[in-house]
Amino acid sequence: MTTFPETLKTDLRRVAGLMADAARLETLRYFRKSDIGLENKLSEGFDPVTIADRAAEDAMRRVLASERPDDAILGEELGTKDGTSGLQWVLDPIDGTRGYMSGTPTWGTLIAVSDANGPIFGIIDQPFIGERFEGGWGVAESNGPLGQGPIRTRATKSLSEATIFTTFPEVGTLAEGQAFQRVASRCRLTRYGTDCYAYALLAAGQIDLVIEAGLNSYDIQAPIALVEAAGGILTTWDGGPAHNGGTGIAAANETIYREALTVLQP
Repeated sequence: MTTFPETLKTDLRRVAGLMADAARLETLRYFRKSDIGLENKLSEGFDPVTIADRAAEDAMRRVLASERPDDAILGEELGTKDGTSGLQWVLDPIDGTRGYMSGTPTWGTLIAVSDANGPIFGIIDQPFIGERFEGGWGVAESNGPLGQGPIRTRATKSLSEATIFTTFPEVGTLAEGQAFQRVASRCRLTRYGTDCYAYALLAAGQIDLVIEAGLNSYDIQAPIALVEAAGGILTTWDGGPAHNGGTGIAAANETIYREALTVLQP
């Protein structure tokens, strides 16, 4: 495991905070407005993007150009930029654009910084609520309407007591959806549609499981850093590293992770 000097940790957190602040200004500028420049990125199906998505990512990139120009960037909307520092910022300006365009407050800005082994620090920021969750190097905290302080995943020990989230009821392919339903059928409560906010709730000790499929790197790297720093686990459905996307299972603790993984796998 790479050791990071405290001065570097402090600087990365500082820059991530500046980026989240910059993205907040842009996303709130257009939220619940009549003209958000909505476009569909797909010729078949629906993958929306708005003015706010692009403006927020551009604002974050301007921060990096000023503060850490040698770092690489992977962003959902504006692509990749090479770097020389060995670190890469992974950005999703609005995770949950469908929610954003619908006026719900469950979308968020995702910011992660990664080395060759995966994410080391991440932020999930919900601008409308004014709530920010950040985690890395074994420390996680939230800052919002209820104040600021450390957060920790909870110790639920059985699926029969668990609350499970996913974004889309169909989850992914037919087989993936059936696998999710096997787990959900054993849980006490199943909820849908909160995008990245579900991972923040898991890190904050409010829910127990998030299971998704069809993920990209920018969807999952910030949640990985946050969930792991808060004491949880986030892997692919086969138990491997999830930072390259694909499937993802986030669990509050090892016990419930193992039980859910056993049911999830064929």
